Amino acid sequence: MLTDIHPKLPMRDKAITRDYYLNKLGFQEFGNADYDGYLMVQIDNIQIHFFEFKELDPKVNYGQVYVRTDAIDQWYQLALDKRLAIPEAGHLQVKAWQQKEFSLLDPDNNLLTFGQSYPR
Repeated sequence: MLTDIHPKLPMRDKAITRDYYLNKLGFQEFGNADYDGYLMVQIDNIQIHFFEFKELDPKVNYGQVYVRTDAIDQWYQLALDKRLAIPEAGHLQVKAWQQKEFSLLDPDNNLLTFGQSYPR
């Protein structure tokens, strides 16, 4: 039986990534140790892990995570309030597959899509 999934995304600079997820999105650092070149963050029941990739070119980074939520409007408002990078087609909308979604780009161009089921 599978119980959890913790995606691993690339990061160029641990301090910048830590700041974005902790201070802008409200995550907390996970774990007791500070691992060189590795970062783990958590909020509610999800974790995202990051590995150092200093040579990463954000323009060709295709890292993506889909996060399900039951508070999509609050997350979107947080993104607007904090003036976080929302891709042109990433603003809040109801998709044909009955999900209300929006997306963010983190400092390394990892795409974070937040989605909530939307009744027909």
